Amino acid sequence: MPRSIWTGSIAFGMVSIPIRLATAVRDKTIHFHMLSKDGRCRLRRKLYCPETGEEYDFKDTSRGYEVAPDQYVIIRDEELESVKPERGRTIEISDFVDLADIDPIYFDRSYLLLPDEGGAKAYHLLREAMLQTKRIGVARFVMRQHGYLAAIRPLQDALLLHTMHYVDEVTLPSELEDKSLAEVSVDKRELDMARQLVTSLTSDFQPDAYKNEYREQLQELIEAKAEGETITAVSETPDHPPPTYNLMEALKKSVEKAGGKKTKTKTAPRRTKRSKKSA
Repeated sequence: MPRSIWTGSIAFGMVSIPIRLATAVRDKTIHFHMLSKDGRCRLRRKLYCPETGEEYDFKDTSRGYEVAPDQYVIIRDEELESVKPERGRTIEISDFVDLADIDPIYFDRSYLLLPDEGGAKAYHLLREAMLQTKRIGVARFVMRQHGYLAAIRPLQDALLLHTMHYVDEVTLPSELEDKSLAEVSVDKRELDMARQLVTSLTSDFQPDAYKNEYREQLQELIEAKAEGETITAVSETPDHPPPTYNLMEALKKSVEKAGGKKTKTKTAPRRTKRSKKSA
């Protein structure tokens, strides 16, 4: 059972549904600590003035925004408090839209929305209505003193909430003055061959078919080191082929290699040589 990080309600029109917000994505990144060379001491960072060398405790610091090189505007806690969004416990759905209208670039974090006590019937009513109309909700809410824009959509038997980036936080290709993005004429034969390659590699998305091989191998490395094994790096040739100069020839070979298969070919994971540490 995922742990609830926020409780409140979903509101659309005059309907209010008690809900719990729970994390939908697990951070499994392997994190390291900074140690001394011999590994005997875990190192800590300190706050200090590089000009005088004087150290400062966190309680003796202030927030500053740089408005010019080495020029800062100091923002006090009470001033920051005055502009924080009004605290609330309601996720207010203002619009229902087609999911295809929202580009994935706007999505940030994902959370499970679960019905709280007394909210099961209205919760599933909303979910079913969204499924049948093929619409998702666009909403606003406040969590931990931050205002969020969010998208709410059905996922299996539940509702999922994605926090979203605001439009001024996103850089779209159309905003870039990059000459490499200019229109380039495409040969029809090359396009037909490219479409054939895409078709030959098309399959249903199976999330469990994709593994974080780097993290798994890093975990194996840590476990092996903890058991006293000696690790020796293995040199390998680069995985990436050289740049393509004969595009048509590369497309033909790619289609031949795909052979009309619908499953994605996975490269073998890189390994390291291991040997037991001598006693």
